Amino acid sequence: MSVETTNAASSARTNRARIRDLTLVALFAALMAICSWISIPATVPFTLQTFGVFIAVGLLGGKRGTLSVLVYILLGAVGLPVFAGFSGGLGSLFGSAGGYIIGFLGSALVMWAMEKLLGTGAVAQIASMVVGLLVCYAFGTVWFMVVYTTANGAVTLLTVLGWCVFPFIVPDLAKIALAFLMTNRLKRYVP
Repeated sequence: MSVETTNAASSARTNRARIRDLTLVALFAALMAICSWISIPATVPFTLQTFGVFIAVGLLGGKRGTLSVLVYILLGAVGLPVFAGFSGGLGSLFGSAGGYIIGFLGSALVMWAMEKLLGTGAVAQIASMVVGLLVCYAFGTVWFMVVYTTANGAVTLLTVLGWCVFPFIVPDLAKIALAFLMTNRLKRYVP
């Protein structure tokens, strides 16, 4: 076999891998959009977005999962209705709940870092999802407080936690459990 043939075959494999990766990133960004549309309205809506983030990073790994979250956020930023309540645009990101959406990217980055440090074992995977969730809560809560205080006046941290975090803890832990189970079941099907 000649060098040109070997290089051509290697280039074709690389191109197929890139196309596969781009397709998976887009597919999981679409999954996050669908998860956001399954929503119960509240101060910060109850959605399945965090489940989408957990399963994207769990199945695709840190790099592709984080890219998927970034694509999802960018799609919403340009105005596509991918966020809760079929909303989109910069207004959604700069609104009171926008910090939680941007916090998804922080979650994915933390999960990616923990994957690099701790590997992909069961304990590491669950721990990365929990820490990622805490990062999302922290970023989103601070953002909510700043936006809410600017528009309506001062509010206490405990009040904001009562509106935006405490009601979500049990459902989010259930999403982590479901994402963990599904990730382990489906991992063999995702290259």
